[in-house]
Amino acid sequence: MTNRNADKDREATGFQEQAPYDASIDLRTDFVMVYGLNDSTPERIARWREAGYRVHLMTGISWGNYQDYLDGRWDGSDHWADAQAVGDGSPILHGSSTDIPYMVPTFGFTEYLVQKLRPIIELGVEGVHLEEPEFWARAGYSESFKREWQAYFGEPWQPPHSTPEAHFRAGQLKQHLLSRSLDRVTSVLRDEALQQGRQVRFYVPTHSLLNYTQWQIISPESRLRTLPSIDGAIAQVWTGTSRTPNVYAGKVAERTFETAYLEYGIAQDLTRGTDRRMWFLHDPIEDHPDRTWEDYLANYQRTLVASLLHPGVSRYEVAPWPNRIFNRPYLREGSTERQPIPPDTATSYLIAMNSLRDLDQPDVRWAQEGPRIGIALSDTAMFQRWSPGGESGHYDGLQDALALEGREQLHFSDFYGLALPPLYDGQRVSPVQLENVIDTPDALDDVDVLVLSYEFQKPLAPGIHYALAGWVSRGGSLLYVGDGADPYHELRSWWTGRYDTCADHLAEALGADRNRDGVQPIGQGRVRFLPSRPADFTESPDRAAELVAAIRELAEAGGLTWESTNWLSVQRGPYLVGAVLEEAGGSHVVEGKYLDLLDPQLGIVRQRELGPGQLTWLRDLTYDEEPLLASAGRVINWHQDHTTISFTCQAPSGVQVTTALRVSSNPTTVQADGTKVTDFRYDAGVLWLQHAGIPTGTHIEIKF
Repeated sequence: MTNRNADKDREATGFQEQAPYDASIDLRTDFVMVYGLNDSTPERIARWREAGYRVHLMTGISWGNYQDYLDGRWDGSDHWADAQAVGDGSPILHGSSTDIPYMVPTFGFTEYLVQKLRPIIELGVEGVHLEEPEFWARAGYSESFKREWQAYFGEPWQPPHSTPEAHFRAGQLKQHLLSRSLDRVTSVLRDEALQQGRQVRFYVPTHSLLNYTQWQIISPESRLRTLPSIDGAIAQVWTGTSRTPNVYAGKVAERTFETAYLEYGIAQDLTRGTDRRMWFLHDPIEDHPDRTWEDYLANYQRTLVASLLHPGVSRYEVAPWPNRIFNRPYLREGSTERQPIPPDTATSYLIAMNSLRDLDQPDVRWAQEGPRIGIALSDTAMFQRWSPGGESGHYDGLQDALALEGREQLHFSDFYGLALPPLYDGQRVSPVQLENVIDTPDALDDVDVLVLSYEFQKPLAPGIHYALAGWVSRGGSLLYVGDGADPYHELRSWWTGRYDTCADHLAEALGADRNRDGVQPIGQGRVRFLPSRPADFTESPDRAAELVAAIRELAEAGGLTWESTNWLSVQRGPYLVGAVLEEAGGSHVVEGKYLDLLDPQLGIVRQRELGPGQLTWLRDLTYDEEPLLASAGRVINWHQDHTTISFTCQAPSGVQVTTALRVSSNPTTVQADGTKVTDFRYDAGVLWLQHAGIPTGTHIEIKF
């Protein structure tokens, strides 16, 4: 860890901020994403660079301060027809704004973005993040969208909510427009940068496919893998997305940990198997301003631990908007007074943020090596979020979802009905991007049993089925769940007129009988067709158990051992990450000698019993001899010999820094910036130090 702290080239950690540089928000990560385009952008970039950061820039690509385009100052023409609009023609606005609509990415708006972003190249940033390409499912009524429909489909526009097919086609067009715009902006700017001898990387911060489907938003998602000028993505998963309620065993509840675990799981597929970069986002506060410090911290830790259970990713955006974390007051439980961040909470956040740089660990060990279960999820799920009864209400994380009208649609039970039962049985479950099987030969290499349904999504090409058939014949196990009742089976696509549903073509490609009950051998693998509606498995514990039994039967037929458990856990090098699944009940005891990374005091844990819903992130003190164990600051300039340890510890001003070191004996003296320190503690080979944070660093010298 001591060496990793000095290496910024990997860009293991970063944050985004629109406020100017301030010592209280100087988190000492590897890079910073300066947010937004305005007159202050060059100065903000220069100041963060002066503070020692690699500098990127981030801006919204579907919304932002683009009023000069809308009101005609840009080119003399009014462009409000390019705002996304609902059925009555009114624009969809971002947040609480009155003049920041979500945009239809027309050619005109795309050209505006190119010209608006062009000056960034001159500022010498290393990366540009084009955030949240989004098109609302309830949109599609603006004049510009109607023109795009005519051009794309070669037929007159249809109101998107008039029929399932019209809604599906609107979704396809929305994804096409977003992808086209991203491709144009990044390709042109990359070429212009290269002409100037500069290298600029382009990234797309995006919610997960699971969340966009649940919130009824269309985004490029799987297309990001194929756009040539995109260098990677940030998975924007946080409390605000993951606390969206869902249903398990008949009970509606927020399941922040489990939902985040599934969100991070599908997000990996944006870059998995490529040389593109992926960062997982955590947000210590979330967008909702009226929750308590205690609620923010507890849910932050749920998403944090959920992300760490995916060892394939080891880069993190540690926070959006540190200014709102460290400089804004929020409620405390039991109080109506807003208060600044509690000191222990600030220390706890910073311990996590600094420990994240050390997660690139080659040694990965799961608590149990059971079957790996994939839940197929397609981009087309975003195109099917339509209810015959009309709109199901706007939801973007700022409302009380448990009180929303139409919340049953928000629950997305067709997906969670397939994913939550095996997850609550303690199995390693991860959504899988269905489109990837066509052009990524190893897309299913980490899957033993794939669960697939076409009752809430559709295959865009028959090649998906031939790829699945090849995987099954080589030893894979496929469970198809569906009763054929989805009205979207009737839309015009490659299977209609030839097959009753796309599932019939799947059976043909496999050489299987869709109407036969039970497991059917296919080459070295096997398939089973379960004629049920996926959402039915959310109705009761018995229905959940029925699905688990079907998946287990396939896993065991493939020679895998199935063990039900309430403990989901992985060890990444010295780091033990785990959670007791709340709905599974019971407890789990962790024993050993660990440092508690979720404790602001970094206490030692020798035995801990975790109850339902409780989680942990520990550093195994017996794993290695690394002297730096954990710190709320960034440790640089490390020096150690037989009598002395010295280093510099950098942290935001105004916070209390706790650092834990492995040492062989109680030190004789400890100095901070030349002043003797008495506030230290030694026990069982661990030394704890505390001091106030300074971004430029506190010089620590320890004598033995």
